[in-house]
Amino acid sequence: QVQLVESGGGLVQAGASLRLSCAASGRTFSTYTMGWFRQAPGKEREFVAAITWSGGTSYSADSVKGRFTISRDNAKNTVYLQMNSLQPEDTAVYYCTAGEVGAFVSSLQRYRFWGQGTQITVSS
Repeated sequence: QVQLVESGGGLVQAGASLRLSCAASGRTFSTYTMGWFRQAPGKEREFVAAITWSGGTSYSADSVKGRFTISRDNAKNTVYLQMNSLQPEDTAVYYCTAGEVGAFVSSLQRYRFWGQGTQITVSS
């Protein structure tokens, strides 16, 4: 089992930066692909970014590419999402997730463990 707890959300103005953290418990953290998804009001949950268990390969959605960076520290059982140049359309609840997803890093159904989510609100 892996338990995930997100932190770092909040209310910011457009153009600001935030860093989300996701602390994981469980001995198998380092073997899972870690991901971030987000869900805006009235919309489906969508892929944001993912990183392989070794941290050697990361992926990001086109909508955040060049602005958001995912990283992980297996020694600390923590994954991060650095978000720069935030825009109002980034407003959503952000969820941390973990799973053995293989090549399907953007597939929500492939992830096994989910955090409770943290709210990001970007004002214009």
